[in-house]
Amino acid sequence: MRLARHAILRREGESPRYIYLLLDGWVASSVLLPGGDRQITKFHLPGDLLGTPSMCLERTADTLTALTPASVSRVPLAAFGDLFQRSPHFAAAMLLSIQRERVALMDRLAAVGRTPALARVAALLLDLAERLGALGGGEVSEFELPVTQEQIGDHLGLTAVHVNRIFRQLVETGLVARHRQRVTLLDRAQLKSVSGRQERVPAQDVSWLVGARAEA
Repeated sequence: MRLARHAILRREGESPRYIYLLLDGWVASSVLLPGGDRQITKFHLPGDLLGTPSMCLERTADTLTALTPASVSRVPLAAFGDLFQRSPHFAAAMLLSIQRERVALMDRLAAVGRTPALARVAALLLDLAERLGALGGGEVSEFELPVTQEQIGDHLGLTAVHVNRIFRQLVETGLVARHRQRVTLLDRAQLKSVSGRQERVPAQDVSWLVGARAEA
């Protein structure tokens, strides 16, 4: 299923009938706030599952919007549920994935609520670089950032003007280089220091999971 840039895959408040696997492109999850503002909860990258939080709800919790041209594979909820029955290993992997997402959300909430704007932007750039690196199997220090300053602000709780000011500061201090949508992380160590991010080390031994033992 192909999506044009700015196309809405699914709106907040609809009946949740599918989840989606993002094959390529970037997609944003967002919720509408009472005053009409938008909070972007996540920038999704290829390989992400979209729409899973709404599986437990009568109505979808967020809107999914393509930030770039994108491709998704649509999976009916019933078919997704069948996978849990057929493959305990898949169910175990989903459990771990959900817990990692909860940790990431916990870190984002702490950052938005308790860290300055510079730390929030630095943490976002590091997070995106790490996730893009995981897709390619290696460290990424240069990548396309196909989102606007307004969208970054909607994600981090900042105005577009403030985001622009922070990027200028990162460039002027030699931490980041920018050319249009191309971002280069010049000093990862200092960016990590500025961001105040917690180093989260994924568990290597997951043999305690029933599914992992059953299909080992």
